[in-house]
Amino acid sequence: MSNATVATVIFGGFMVVTVALGLLAVRGRGGGQGGLAEWSVGGRSLGAVFIWVLMAGESYTSFSYLGAAGWGYNYGAPVLYVVAYLSCGYAVGYLVGPMLHAYARRHGLVGITDMVAHRYGRPWAGALVAVLASVCLLPYIQLQITGMGVVVSTISYGAISLNWAYFVAFAVTTGFVVVSGLRGSAWVSALKDFLVIGTLAFLAVYVPLHYFHGYGDFLDRLVDSKREWLTLPGHGGADSGLGTGWFISTSLLNSLTVVIFPTTVAGYLGARDGDVLRRNAIWLPAYNVLLFVPMLLGMAALFVVPGLTGAGSNLALFKLVVDSLPAWAVGVIGVAAALSSIVPMAVFMLVIGTMWGRSVLSLVPRWRERQKLASQTVVVVAGVLALLLTYTVPNTLVRLSLISYEGMAQFVPMLLLGLVWRRFTLTAALSGLAVGGVLVCWLVFSERDPVFGVNAGLVALAANLVVAVAVAYAGAGGRDGRFGRDGRDARNDARPDSDVLAELMPAPEARPR
Repeated sequence: MSNATVATVIFGGFMVVTVALGLLAVRGRGGGQGGLAEWSVGGRSLGAVFIWVLMAGESYTSFSYLGAAGWGYNYGAPVLYVVAYLSCGYAVGYLVGPMLHAYARRHGLVGITDMVAHRYGRPWAGALVAVLASVCLLPYIQLQITGMGVVVSTISYGAISLNWAYFVAFAVTTGFVVVSGLRGSAWVSALKDFLVIGTLAFLAVYVPLHYFHGYGDFLDRLVDSKREWLTLPGHGGADSGLGTGWFISTSLLNSLTVVIFPTTVAGYLGARDGDVLRRNAIWLPAYNVLLFVPMLLGMAALFVVPGLTGAGSNLALFKLVVDSLPAWAVGVIGVAAALSSIVPMAVFMLVIGTMWGRSVLSLVPRWRERQKLASQTVVVVAGVLALLLTYTVPNTLVRLSLISYEGMAQFVPMLLLGLVWRRFTLTAALSGLAVGGVLVCWLVFSERDPVFGVNAGLVALAANLVVAVAVAYAGAGGRDGRFGRDGRDARNDARPDSDVLAELMPAPEARPR
């Protein structure tokens, strides 16, 4: 058989296994007939292993095989911000994850929009967050569709066109996530992680030996002829804007944002208890070691396939793979990369569906008692919309993706500060959100990012916090009937903030062992 046939058959076989595994995840649980909590957060029953592979799966997207290698190829050292912010984010998550889990479990909540609506006593506030967050999340679905399309087309030696590869990405993901929800994503993550760990470990050894006779020769050549790739601001110098200030500010911003990212929170809420999340936060940084592989191999490609430009540089790693490995190995590595698109895409689709089904469509009386069906419907709609935009106007979502992380960062005060500071009102939260959101859009779209070397999202978040805290101290917003001056039950107004925080963090002896 031809190389294209071998690689395509292997890829097709694994896609069938992926859908079957996702559907089997709900076997013995009513065949997917459970309620919204079972579908969207796995019935809050996932143990340490499934939470680990699920949340690790969110950090290993198509970017790991394409973007990380491409950044290594184009810039070098600045790509290490990914490792920095993820590791710092896990440390922040050690504290924040159990807090969000405890609050959501106590009040029967299934996402950040639920938390906002409950905390401030305004269902429309949850709906507003759902709409704005969807704008930030939808580009990620399109990016995963595009990433998988590029991978599949490359590993099939061009036998599968980009358009068909895009459709396969959508169909496979929708095929299991609508039925099995978060639990299905966790099961598929287990398969994905097995392949990712195996293929990257193999490539970490094989590529330097095959092309350079070992790491010694490779690193010697890198230091001798590509020295600027090994320091900040990397290749491109000061003009790239990726200096020390950008690296620190981006790592800080993203480490704060990742803990309230709706997909991360879905993982938090799916855990059996807070201890699972604490152990997970300790273990997850070890997974980041794998990220060094595509980064290094991207720089290795500088000597093997020089001259890649634009989007072509994202294929730096796969150029090495396709040119040097047999077709069956190319197929297996391609499957690992494809699953690195499918798993996060499934969680993104599920989260958008949950936010709309729970916080937007539930405001319509006829959908109030059918939230799970509404959520599943939105999953399909979001996937179809991302697919259609990928075919027709891909640059629209790519443009929006520029503010995805910086935009989500503006929800940090509303969610985290609101949970631990009783005086923080909805008016204060919305005032800060409006200022931060407008500022980050202006800075990014007018190409003023970074601002004097600092990530524009962090500048906007600082302005957001200043405005929100000022409005909160000014006492704007007053009382609102059922809730007290801070949006909590009025009977609790006399309780100090420390008591509220203690309520969110159960005492160690009360936690299951």
